[in-house]
Amino acid sequence: MSEYEFDDEDLPDPSLKNIIEQDSLQWIFVGGKGGVGKTTTSCCLGTQLAKHRKKVLIVSTDPAHNLSDAFCQKIGREPTPIQGFDNLSAMEIDATEDLDKMQESMVDATGAGQEDDKAGIQSLMNELTSSIPGIDEAMSFSELMKQVQVLDYDVVVFDTAPTGHTLRLL
Repeated sequence: MSEYEFDDEDLPDPSLKNIIEQDSLQWIFVGGKGGVGKTTTSCCLGTQLAKHRKKVLIVSTDPAHNLSDAFCQKIGREPTPIQGFDNLSAMEIDATEDLDKMQESMVDATGAGQEDDKAGIQSLMNELTSSIPGIDEAMSFSELMKQVQVLDYDVVVFDTAPTGHTLRLL
């Protein structure tokens, strides 16, 4: 064998059963191009993992949130319990909402008292933040890190955005 070859007998079986039984898995990223079934796969993984783990979270980092549609219930930016499960939650990270809140806090931090001053600062903040490339991915990453830091889930399944968005997020 050359130094770049490996023995595939050492690799685990590429199966759903293997993923479910791997207790050491804490984060599972479901990725790919748009329209390949990332959300469907994430939801299926989450429901199957919920049968074997104490607490499971599905996080959508895709700007086109579909978890609400998949589970037929409103899912927000905070972990939302999934109906029919007592140990499965989901959340959809909303970068636009996070960005708006960040802009509001920046305006408040300036101490502008007059409405005209606030409007001018708000306009400046809108222009600055909308011109920053990758700001939606950065906000998603910020929310993601908050969840990871207080991780009280056995496993987190990430329903990622299409590949280009996800690479920028990572």
